[in-house]
Amino acid sequence: MAWRLRGAISNLRYTTRDEANRLRSLQAALDRPTATHAALIPIKKSQQWWDLAQDERREIFEETSKHTTIGMNYLPAIARKLHHSRDLREPFDFLTWFEFAPEHEADFETLLSNLRATREWTFVEREVDIRLTRD
Repeated sequence: MAWRLRGAISNLRYTTRDEANRLRSLQAALDRPTATHAALIPIKKSQQWWDLAQDERREIFEETSKHTTIGMNYLPAIARKLHHSRDLREPFDFLTWFEFAPEHEADFETLLSNLRATREWTFVEREVDIRLTRD
């Protein structure tokens, strides 16, 4: 059995202009020499999530769960790139790639823990947490 993961970089969704500007100003570039730890986390959300209107998903995503706000607390130490897969009819909806230096591994665990404790996460049907390191 082989896994094939595909995703496409898309526009920022559920993000206001101010949030997008702040993300761009804080987000570190990928492939930094010091960021030798990485995680690839494919995520599939439930049909219940996708049955919600865009404004209802935004309400849960940010106004209730504070997804973007939580993530910004860990910038620029943890860099990330989101790929959308749902529109490609892939088995996962999102592929999220994270990179960080070894000294930020505990921060990364806290970031994941905080995101997984939100209302938004109750709509996650499946996730796979793949960790990698490079020399």
